[in-house]
Amino acid sequence: MSQIKLPKLRKIDPNKPKKKKILLLSDDLRMHSGIGHMSKEFVLGTVDKYDWVQLGAAIKHPEHGKIADISNDVRKTTGVEDASVKIYPHTGYGNAQVLQEILNIEKPDAILHFTDPRFWGWLYAIEHGLRQQIPLMYYNIWDDLPYPHWNEPYYESCDLLMNISRQTNNIVKNVLQKFPKPDWAVQWVPHGVNEKLFHPITELHKDWADYEAFETNFKKTNDVDFVIFWNNRNIRRKQPADLILAYNIFCESLPPEQAKKCCLLMHTQVSDENGTDLMAVKNALCPKYKVLFSNQGVEQRQLNFMYNLADVTVNIASNEGFGISWCESLMAGTPIVNNVTGGLQDGCRFEDENGNWIEFNTEFPSNHNGTYRKHARWAKPVFPACQSIQGSPMTPYIFDDRVDFRDVAKAIKYWYDMPKEKREECGEAGHEWVMSDESNMSAKGMSKRMSECIEECFEKWTPRKRVTMYKVEQVKQIENPGVIV
Repeated sequence: MSQIKLPKLRKIDPNKPKKKKILLLSDDLRMHSGIGHMSKEFVLGTVDKYDWVQLGAAIKHPEHGKIADISNDVRKTTGVEDASVKIYPHTGYGNAQVLQEILNIEKPDAILHFTDPRFWGWLYAIEHGLRQQIPLMYYNIWDDLPYPHWNEPYYESCDLLMNISRQTNNIVKNVLQKFPKPDWAVQWVPHGVNEKLFHPITELHKDWADYEAFETNFKKTNDVDFVIFWNNRNIRRKQPADLILAYNIFCESLPPEQAKKCCLLMHTQVSDENGTDLMAVKNALCPKYKVLFSNQGVEQRQLNFMYNLADVTVNIASNEGFGISWCESLMAGTPIVNNVTGGLQDGCRFEDENGNWIEFNTEFPSNHNGTYRKHARWAKPVFPACQSIQGSPMTPYIFDDRVDFRDVAKAIKYWYDMPKEKREECGEAGHEWVMSDESNMSAKGMSKRMSECIEECFEKWTPRKRVTMYKVEQVKQIENPGVIV
């Protein structure tokens, strides 16, 4: 009879306080979406403090109905011996019944949800009962003005609101003016990029030999010495076609021999049903100059090679909650061109009259119109040339801040004209900033900031009462002339 190999027992410190358990509702942290990626970063960054359970969403989840305990993998990755992470994979964002089943099994100390609030209508419908037992926390994404007052019931239904950009933080505070929350309950917690995956590659780094071979091969094969990088999904609001047109104008401004040495590298799907056919755009609007597409999924190590290869990274999305690519670029030490909208403003670090990073408030909710022009040396901002209101039944209105492609061309030319050594110095300054305590934009910084907010919530949260009394004032009813009955 063969001997049965027993699992290795973990030593438990009897003096260590029991960790609280948090139920996360978001994209499956193993998926490659932006939400899934950020979920993974802050879960891994806080497993020393919390046990995590996730209702892991996907459009069509291949593991729907199963349970995945990834604790052992997390322990190996993080070195946290008592790490506990369990995933309940689910197609879509779940429902009240699924949530109740998980609550009965796992008995978490809090719920944290993370993505657009419109996906969680069923959660807000039952929040009153949930918040009598445990706090409801929200890692909030919102792109732009005008103030989304229809979100007020969502925001009011949360005990802690952590907001991904400084503009989003101000938006939430203004939407909640009728029912303001204490300062601890509304906090700025920016996304954070993993500093171990995205970083400058120097001759002393272990990846240097592989990166040098990658860079040499890329530049020799394509005969280029100046690379513009774009890493986004091919969808309308990211403005990929506008960038191709801007790149053509930039190349046309150069002597032909210099233009031949430039390249626009786009890491995206060439054709997307929610975007356009970028090869058709390139052939029609930029036929003479190099536009290269990286349309296959790559490991983050390879993606870091691309950021290091680039001379500048561009993000000109017409609305953007945060925009991870610019932060990854700065983490790799590469300067940026950003549209002045939503969370992209944070990457520019605009300064007020006293040299301080600008703060948004009711009177000054955005810098899209150029109230402040002085910005960080690692960024070249492009101010929107026009605004339009976009909308849908679920999102009645939101600004679309569109840049002029001619302005984008000028911004690229700004970095092209700068000596390489000075350009690299600007990128290095950007790297130092995203790693700093001021920005908190490393994965470590994000996790630290998030755990601080969660701990304060646990400390100050009080269960919601079964019945809430409101004073109701008599209001004269008026007819709405805009509605036909």
